[in-house]
Order: sequence, then structure tokens, then C-alpha cells
Amino acid sequence: MEKHTLPLIIQDLKAKRDSLSLAHEDLKIHADQWNKCIIVLSLMTGMIESIKIKMGWDSSIVVLIPIALSSIIASISALIKFRKFPEQQEVILQAQSILTHTLNNARNQTEISTQLLKEYHEALEKLEVSIYPDLRKKYLKISHNNLISIMKQEAKFFDNLEKAINGELSSESSIESNESRNKRNPLSIVIPRRNFDESEEAEI
Repeated sequence: MEKHTLPLIIQDLKAKRDSLSLAHEDLKIHADQWNKCIIVLSLMTGMIESIKIKMGWDSSIVVLIPIALSSIIASISALIKFRKFPEQQEVILQAQSILTHTLNNARNQTEISTQLLKEYHEALEKLEVSIYPDLRKKYLKISHNNLISIMKQEAKFFDNLEKAINGELSSESSIESNESRNKRNPLSIVIPRRNFDESEEAEI
């Protein structure tokens, strides 16, 4: 879909930048999990070696356990190198930096310029080569839902703020009743409540 207005370009850049953040977060979580496994196995190997020396154990099974753990650690390290977690994270961070720079430039503009369109297209190209299409689809979908949820929450906040300034928001129950209605929308942010008044129970 072509973006012909400045607000659309800004929103598109925000969504795509957030999708890269989600992709980077996922990669970091997976890399951290494997690294934690290496740390735990290394500590276990050192502990078993220390216990073996202290207790004077010399059975073949006790001798083989540290060797087996070291082999597992080497296998996990090779797998991490094969998956290229640091390289993938670096590519995503570079693309995210370009998108952020382009987004800042777009926010400082009052209208679409040729230079801005050039930067926008370059940022899109960098995004497209940074992650695979199926992953881009996955993270863009999550990013779009998050942005819609944020915009709805902000709209509700400013609406309640204006009512409070004008003295129309008389009690806290009016805010809570709006939250109870938004529970029907999966994109709404819902804050659990322990007590419900009679008007809310009837509405639910």
C-alpha cells in the first residue's frame, strides 16, 4: 500500500520500527536461553570436578560426567554460532536505527519532500532485507495491534482528561464503567477490579 500523506508515512515507520524491536527481542530471548544453559552446565561441571577431588571419587562414571557435560556445552556453543544470533541482532539494530532516523526526520517535516521519500524508501528496503518475509508478517501484525491498542488508550485518556477539566467527570465510577465496556474489545487495555458497583454489574 502506497503512503501519500505525511501522517501515514509516520505511522508506517512507527509500526515497522516496532516490528523490528519485537524481532530483536525474540532473538535476544532465544540467545539468552542458550547462554543460560551454557552457564548452568559450566557451573555444574566445575561443581562436580570440585566434589570429585574433595571426596576422592575415581570411578569411571564420575570421571565421565564432566566429559559429557563439556561435550554438551561445546554442542550448544556450536549451535549458537550456527544460528548466528549476534549477526542477526546486529542487522536488525542497523535497520531499526535507519527507520528511527527516518521517523525523526518525518516528524520534523510539515509536508512530504523528495528527500523524505528517498529516505523512506531506503528504510523500507533495509527492513525488507533484515528479516525474512514470514517473520516480517508475524511481527508487523503484532506491531499493528499494539499501535491500535495504544491509540485507543490514548484517545480514552485525553477524553477523560478533557471531561475532568470541564468538571464532567464526577466520580471514578465513570472511568471504570468505560473500562468494563472495553473488556469486550481484545485490543483494549483492561485493569482488573475487585469491586463492581450496581450500575457496572447491570452493564456487564
